[in-house]
Amino acid sequence: MTQRSLIALAAFGSLAILLGAFAFQYIGGYPPCAMCLWQRWPHAAAIAMGVVGVLFPASFIAWLGALAAAITSGLGVYHTGVEQKWWQGPTSCTGSGDALSGLTGNDLLSLDGPTGVVMCDEIVWDLFGISMAGYNAIFSALFVLIWIAAARSKY
Repeated sequence: MTQRSLIALAAFGSLAILLGAFAFQYIGGYPPCAMCLWQRWPHAAAIAMGVVGVLFPASFIAWLGALAAAITSGLGVYHTGVEQKWWQGPTSCTGSGDALSGLTGNDLLSLDGPTGVVMCDEIVWDLFGISMAGYNAIFSALFVLIWIAAARSKY
């Protein structure tokens, strides 16, 4: 495969992951948690690198795509670990309860707060025991390999 086709393949993979995330959110009714949103941004960057790389193939662009895919894969691993309780996640979106300190009784009883908040340490969907964050980690790691192959190939 040429560098251009490898770049297109890797970028299309990120596009597929991102479209899948939006489908789960808007069609399936699974709102994302904060960490899920973090994982979307590197995919958007990889798609942008893919567009640039298809128009102007260059190893530098492919390395940037590999970096974006590696970042989202790493975030997916971190999020999976938080979901599995292997390590502590951010207190702002996990069930640790630390975020309640400093609130008054009125704050706690108020009905004006956000509804539908999704906690980062809860698995809302899985397939074969692997959550969406886990699948993101796995597929994004594969995209890293494709981006690296593109970076090392010729036009």
